[in-house]
Amino acid sequence: MKIHPLTHSEELLMNILWKLNSAYMKDVMDAYPEPKPHQNTVSTFMKILVEKEFLTTEKQGRIFKYTVAIPYVNYRNFVLGNFINSYFNNSGEELVKYLHDKQLITTSQLKNFIGNITSEVTADPEKKDPVKEFVKEITSDKKPKKKEKKKEKKKKK
Repeated sequence: MKIHPLTHSEELLMNILWKLNSAYMKDVMDAYPEPKPHQNTVSTFMKILVEKEFLTTEKQGRIFKYTVAIPYVNYRNFVLGNFINSYFNNSGEELVKYLHDKQLITTSQLKNFIGNITSEVTADPEKKDPVKEFVKEITSDKKPKKKEKKKEKKKKK
């Protein structure tokens, strides 16, 4: 499913719906912050969100129940990916450097984060550190035999 960008107003409405997960128009209007837009305006935005496949509808009598079709996490990942691609040359490293340079993240926070990742890898012997595995592979004298590779593939399955 392709995710489309949302306008500010659509995103505000989706934030309400992500909290509710599914709702009727009355529930959405009750959850809207002041100043509340007119119900016709919200209804128009809901129709647009259905067309963009962010919502699904289920007719119950004369009214519709709207249900979230794209979870918040999926949209957040989409927006973040576009943001990094547009402003940081598709580099997470550039984003982290920028956050550090602007003092939005400290060196100690970065060290803690890296330490947590390292401890997660070492705490679980089944979890292999991909960096260490790569270094080991490129610095080893001999290439693993085909039989050993097949065994490793079978273990992974």
